[in-house]
Amino acid sequence: MSDIREVVVGYDGSDFSMQALEWAMDEAELGGLPLKVAHTWRWPYGEADEDARLHLRNAAEHVLYHGADCARACSTLTDVRTDLYEGAAAERLVELSERAAMIVVGSRGMGTLARTILGSVAGYVAAHAGCPVIVVRGPGPIPVPRERGAVALGMSGDTPDGVIEFAFREAALRRLELTAVHAGRLQPLVHDTRVAMHAAEDGMLERLGPWRIAYPGVSVRACFAATSAKDLLEDVSREASLVVVGGVRDHGRLGSTSRSVLQHGFCPVAVVPAGWESPPRSEPALSGFDTSGDL
Repeated sequence: MSDIREVVVGYDGSDFSMQALEWAMDEAELGGLPLKVAHTWRWPYGEADEDARLHLRNAAEHVLYHGADCARACSTLTDVRTDLYEGAAAERLVELSERAAMIVVGSRGMGTLARTILGSVAGYVAAHAGCPVIVVRGPGPIPVPRERGAVALGMSGDTPDGVIEFAFREAALRRLELTAVHAGRLQPLVHDTRVAMHAAEDGMLERLGPWRIAYPGVSVRACFAATSAKDLLEDVSREASLVVVGGVRDHGRLGSTSRSVLQHGFCPVAVVPAGWESPPRSEPALSGFDTSGDL
């Protein structure tokens, strides 16, 4: 069995899953990884004869193969795989996550579904997957921005190394700046808030030191704000290409900040599970990447 992990995308033919497919295609192309298009089906009406079930399965196959054909036609990928499963979509994606480099899912991300995302496929997978999960958010087809925003890394005092590693890898693969953001409170007796904030940002850059060395082509900026983490991440998500946050505190329970950015963010959100370690994979050539903005 190959040790090369796949990018797995949940696809059901909707506009939202097409957004996820587009992101997953980029991820697989940039990382030199296989792409697996996954689709699930199940008979929702109780008992059924075999002909009716076969008809539904054939319809599911059509949806799945349409997604795979789109991936082959719209990318340079040569290794596009399919996974058709009878059962719950969320549970199948979690199962596939044990051997995946990442899972990509779409989310309407607005209105009622946004408020109940932890009961949705996207929320369940983000809370239970064994690999990073990217939830591609938006009310409809995502326009291609004229200027791509940074990869935003949500930091705290105990951000796991795996979360930082994932954010740097995404910035390197996509040739984007990495903006590390940290929300906190200044001490009440601080007289010069600007000095205190600069000191906090210097501390963030010191924490990021090993990855700045490992990824010299990634321009890094640190930003400390005296506000709540939820408000800060929602604000930076308006301009970012991707927000990266840590995942589960306990199995199946996302932290409040991760839940909030999944519900209210304006760009794709990557949730990296606690204890996750990046599998080895080839990096793109970064020799032409502008590093003049490094701090």
